[in-house]
Amino acid sequence: QVQLVESGGGLVQPGGSLRLSCAASGSIFSDFALAWYRQAPGKQRERVARIYSDSSTIYTGSVQGRFIISRDNAKNTVYLQMNSLKPEDTAVYYCFANWRGNIFWGQGTQVTVSS
Repeated sequence: QVQLVESGGGLVQPGGSLRLSCAASGSIFSDFALAWYRQAPGKQRERVARIYSDSSTIYTGSVQGRFIISRDNAKNTVYLQMNSLKPEDTAVYYCFANWRGNIFWGQGTQVTVSS
């Protein structure tokens, strides 16, 4: 069983930055495909960014150029650097891991962008 624990959420003004972290248990972290999802009130959960075991990345269009996903295999941690934040980025952000078809989710961390 893999546990994912997110941190780094909070309240930020429009145009500001936050960095989310997700720490994972287990010794197979380097083999994980990892992603960040978000879910705003009344909306479906959507994938924001994904990073593969070879560190290649994919972003959804609305965050392209503003968000950066990265991983540190030595620390079993995946990050989401969020810049130029907008009110529409407000959501609960979830860490996701896929290992050979086994899916794991974190508990979520709230990000609120408001003046």
